[in-house]
Amino acid sequence: MKKFLFYISILFSVHMMAQDNNTALFNEANDLYNKGKYAEAIDKYRTILDHNMHSSELYFNLANANYKLNNIAPSIYYYEKALQLDPDDKDIKNNLAFARNMTIDAIDSIPEVGLSKVVHNTTNLYTTDTWAYISVVAVICFVILFLIYHFSYETLRKRTTFILSLVAIGVAVISLSSAFYRHTLEKNNHPAIVFAKESKVKSEPNVRSEESFRLHEGTKLQVTDTIGNWSEIKLSDGKTGWISNQDIRMLKR
Repeated sequence: MKKFLFYISILFSVHMMAQDNNTALFNEANDLYNKGKYAEAIDKYRTILDHNMHSSELYFNLANANYKLNNIAPSIYYYEKALQLDPDDKDIKNNLAFARNMTIDAIDSIPEVGLSKVVHNTTNLYTTDTWAYISVVAVICFVILFLIYHFSYETLRKRTTFILSLVAIGVAVISLSSAFYRHTLEKNNHPAIVFAKESKVKSEPNVRSEESFRLHEGTKLQVTDTIGNWSEIKLSDGKTGWISNQDIRMLKR
């Protein structure tokens, strides 16, 4: 038991030392950034990433430094990474919009309409876990209301609890469906950023196939399949094709 506690204390000490070291590196990088030494700041930020320390602040500062050097693809990539960790941050969204203005490719998005838009917007209100919690609470409320309805003798109370129990079960069904739908969207979401200055998108996953179109650095796309060194991609305007894995970097690992 004493050996176990000793090893735990050692591991804790090492962890705290690593955290202190990363904090020092982060402060040094910020100081370099403020002095206009953006390339040196990037090296410091990347050293922290090499230690498997991730945060929206780190990605945001790394993106800012790349933006100052007109590094289009890295700036957009790291803004996107920051946004994944903090999706409601307005500064990240604003800076990402500025970075996207530097890209060459003008790709329109296919607008969602009707029921599809309503479902998508509703599902995106909460995370998968939040929808799951709501469904659990709604089911518990349904059970309680149903028991009150079952053991009540007053007509008004029975009518009220019956209606409320129907509402609760309706909320449970909707939230559970939203949780599954949101989970499916996240599972099928494989975004990537083009890092090559210019990349030829092919009709098939081989060099000799016909060229469909070209993409340039900083463009965001969705990877739908992978065969060997090729990824099948889909753009926001619906275009599809195959691109070399060397030309893109996945946002999700």
